[in-house]
Amino acid sequence: MTTTKQDTDAPRTLRALEDGRSSVRLRAAMMVGTTPDPRWVGPLVERCAVEPEFLVRDMLTWALTRHPVALTLPALVRELRSERARARSQALHTLSKIGDRRAWPAVTRALLSDADDEVARSAWRAAVVLVPEGGESALAAVLATQLGRGERETQLSLSRALVALGETVVSALRTAATAPDPRMRTHALATRQLLRDPDAGFEFAIEEAKRVVALGGPGREGL
Repeated sequence: MTTTKQDTDAPRTLRALEDGRSSVRLRAAMMVGTTPDPRWVGPLVERCAVEPEFLVRDMLTWALTRHPVALTLPALVRELRSERARARSQALHTLSKIGDRRAWPAVTRALLSDADDEVARSAWRAAVVLVPEGGESALAAVLATQLGRGERETQLSLSRALVALGETVVSALRTAATAPDPRMRTHALATRQLLRDPDAGFEFAIEEAKRVVALGGPGREGL
C-alpha cells in the first residue's frame, strides 16, 4: 500500500487542531479545508464542539463546508443532540452555511427555544436559511414565542431572523404585540418597525416601541 504525504501529515495536523495556540489551530483548520479528506469530518466536528476562539470555529466551519454533504450532514445533525451547548450552536451554524434543506427536520422547536442564548440564536439563523418554501408562517409563529427574551444581542438576532422571513411574520407579530408581557410587546413592535423600515435601526425601533407600550398601545389594528 502506498503511503501519501497526506497520510504522513495527518497525525501532525490532528495535534495542530488541538494545539494550545489559536494561530496554530487556525492554520490547521485552513489546511484541512484546502485539502479536504473524508477522514477529517469527524475530527473537525469534534473540534467545533470545544473550540473557544470564534475565528478558529469559523475556519472549522469553512473546512467542513469543503467536504461532501453526504458525510457532514449526518455528523452535524447528531451534534444537535449533544449536551454541550457549543456543540449544538456550532453544528447549527455550520448547517446554516451548508444550506442543505435536508437538515430542516433536525432544527426542532426545542433548539429554537434552547435555554442557551447562543444555541437559540444559531437555531434562529439556521431555521431562516433551511425552512422549506411554505413553512415560513409556521416558523414565524414559533420564533415569535421567543420575543422579549434576553438582552440586546439576543433580541436583535431574533428580530433579524423574523424580518428575513418577510411579510409572513406580520400575523405572529400582531399576536405578540398584545401579549401580557411588556417585553414581548415591545420587542414585537420594534421588529414590526424594522420590517417596515429596515434602515430605522434596532435601537430607535426599541425606544419607539417602549414609548408606545408605555402609552398603552397599539391594539391589533395598530400593527
